[in-house]
Amino acid sequence: MTLYPVADDVLFAPGGRVVIRTYGVAPAAERDGARTPVAYRTWVTGVRDQPRFWHWGHFEDACHGHRKVVEWLTGRGPLPAAAAA
Repeated sequence: MTLYPVADDVLFAPGGRVVIRTYGVAPAAERDGARTPVAYRTWVTGVRDQPRFWHWGHFEDACHGHRKVVEWLTGRGPLPAAAAA
């Protein structure tokens, strides 16, 4: 498996720190020279309820989605919806 970092942010809150990571994941080896798709994900750890995650279809969606997740966590925007893959 190969990881492609997209964005990382850390927020400090009274209850501890919240880490937001967005990255791409692809299989390590290509199949018969064909390109393997990259799946993009945003993970949030440090939220009391549970770890939260979002899936994105493309790099641009992942970048925009990461910003939307940070805005949601800081109270400046609504809960983001994952883009269709």
